[in-house]
Formats: sequence, structure tokens, C-alpha cells
Amino acid sequence: MKTRFFTILAVATMTFALTSCKDKAKEAETTEAITAAETTDVSTKYKINTDTSAIMWTGHKPTGSHNGTIAIESGVVTMHNDALESGTILIDMSSINVQDIPVEDENHAKLTGHLKSPDFFDVEQFPASAFEVTGIETVDGKTMLSGNLKMKDVSNNVTFPVTISQNGDALTITSETFTIDRSKWNVQYGSKSFFDNLGDKFINDDIELKINVTANKA
Repeated sequence: MKTRFFTILAVATMTFALTSCKDKAKEAETTEAITAAETTDVSTKYKINTDTSAIMWTGHKPTGSHNGTIAIESGVVTMHNDALESGTILIDMSSINVQDIPVEDENHAKLTGHLKSPDFFDVEQFPASAFEVTGIETVDGKTMLSGNLKMKDVSNNVTFPVTISQNGDALTITSETFTIDRSKWNVQYGSKSFFDNLGDKFINDDIELKINVTANKA
């Protein structure tokens, strides 16, 4: 009976581990920043609608997770025929918002303020981040968007899967959920990449992101 119990427990543990690995968002390929894509004379310009565009984020730690949004301040992308050609998006870091804690809960303001502090994104010194398109290609049937992501005083090139659709004068760019390693942008608080002996007080380096951008022909 005891052997059967441990066999069931082992199978359950393996199933959970495999499910967790399957469900984990893939980290964006990250390399050094490169030259941004250029706009051609025959491209069509689209202005990003900041009211309907946003970035969703999730951060994890051993005891749970938090999630929220970051607003897009402004941006323009260009299309050449049916392909995304270039683009620049400014991200309003002062808009970092926490969604999993009620606004009336004092921990909402506490966490929001901490994320904006020098411990994390130092919004006072670095009020905006930016994403510049550097290229796009199809890999294994998926559209992979690459661009330089500048956050704080660091720029890296990241590549992640997106879906791009056009409907009349409207353009939509939606990413799959992916992760970036915050330590590569010098976001140090609670990171095992910078500090030892954190025990279970660490915060995961991986931040999950999902980008939804809508734009209209300019």
C-alpha cells in the first residue's frame, strides 16, 4: 500500500512539473541593441491609439505573484505592403499599475510606489522606456518581432512572437505572453543575480509581458 502511495505521488509530481514547464511563458531572445529599422518612402504610417493599447505584466516570487498594466505614452509604426516595417513606441513608466490588489487596500499604493522607486524602475529618473522595431521574420510559422527595448539606462534587443492584423485603416499588434529577464536591465531588487543569501525572499528575474497595440492610419 505504501509503495502504491509513493508511486501515485511520484506520478502526480511529474505531471505537475511537466504542466508547469509547459505553461511557463518563453523568455524573449535577448541580445545587444542593434540599429533600428528605417522607414521607406512607400510605407504607410499608423499612429498608436494610447487609449486602447497597453502592456500587461506579471511578476513572481516564491509566495505568489502580482500583475498589472503599463500604459503606452505614444508611438508610430509603419507598414510596407502587408508587412510591419518600422516603429517606435514610448512607454509611460509612471503609469505602472497593480491590478491584483484592490485600490482601497493600503498594499496597493505600497507596491505601486515600490515598483516606481529606485529599487525597481526608478521612474523619477527614468520616466519613459522605449521600444524600437529592428526587424520581423517568420520562424516555424510564427511572426517574430525584434526591437531594442530601452529600460532605465540599458538597451537590449528582444525577439518575441506577435500576431499582426489589418482591418481597413486599423492595425492591431498582439504579442504572445513572453518573459524578459529584468536583471539584464539592471533591475536589482530581490534578484538572485545580484544578491546572495536571499533564501525564499527573492523575486524572480523573469517578468511576464503581453503587449496589445492598436493603431490607426495617420
